[in-house]
Amino acid sequence: MTSSTSVSPPPDGALLEVTGLSVRFGRIQAVSDVSFSVRPGEFLGIVGESGSGKSVTARALLGLLPASAQVSGSVRFRSEELIGASEQRMRSIRGGAIGMVFQDALAALDPVYTVGDQLVEALLAHRRMPRAKARARAAQLLDEVGIPRPVEHLDRYPHQMSGGMRQRVVIASALIADPDLIVADEPTTALDVTVQRQILDLLADLCERRRTAVILITHDMAVVAETCDRVAVFYGGLIVEQAPVVPLFENPLHPYTRALLRSLPRLGDPSPFEAIPGNPIRVIDKLAACPFAPRCAHVGAECREGVPVEREVGDRRHRCVRAEVSPP
Repeated sequence: MTSSTSVSPPPDGALLEVTGLSVRFGRIQAVSDVSFSVRPGEFLGIVGESGSGKSVTARALLGLLPASAQVSGSVRFRSEELIGASEQRMRSIRGGAIGMVFQDALAALDPVYTVGDQLVEALLAHRRMPRAKARARAAQLLDEVGIPRPVEHLDRYPHQMSGGMRQRVVIASALIADPDLIVADEPTTALDVTVQRQILDLLADLCERRRTAVILITHDMAVVAETCDRVAVFYGGLIVEQAPVVPLFENPLHPYTRALLRSLPRLGDPSPFEAIPGNPIRVIDKLAACPFAPRCAHVGAECREGVPVEREVGDRRHRCVRAEVSPP
């Protein structure tokens, strides 16, 4: 990773401030000039199609990209610069001040150790306490995330639990050090609809009750509408629009956001889905124009003349030079 220059402390009490984040893998520009912030207790949704840069951004925040990744820009957490931080420092932050919840709970848990053993070891890695006290705390965490008979479940192996239960264990693990921020990357992908709802409700409850900020990465706009306070829409490694969730759904400014919303099923609406024509872009070398231009019905010559600058409209931001002339 390349180190960035120091920047001023985050404005307006932001817990996390990302400024000009870019990530390259060889000739592939995976993320381009991404900027956003997260405040304490805020639930931020990051949405977009597969390959849009969502997960790469999350892993860049956590220092989990391979050594071959070229990272530039600034990621400040509680005013501390994380880009260029040592691996030792990042390990202390991951699982400590920042909790992680990834989509494959079975892969995140060690199959040869009980749930209790794994939670206890994680607790002891962050805090000095007797093992018996750590076990009692592990049971409390399982109870907090809604696992019945928590003491009994401490002695179970991951394969003896359902997918929803395993994901709750992963969330409990993320809560071990009372984090200020949880990064949840597609945490409900492999779960059925009912369990998805339970996991999302659990994250929302933790966000409200603990005042823990959450970054939820998903491709599901319906999930964002029901859960998040604010949303950032990714396309081609760029944030094309970010806004509070209600204004964004009621009046999306960017053509890509509107296309995403038109592709959602509507209760009681028999009209067919409106698929987005074409294929997602893969940026080689450098982004030189609006990434959505090849698929946009409102594209103009100015859209191909450079990457649109980010424009502010009240508490919203977007990257579209034709936002006010293209119809909703």
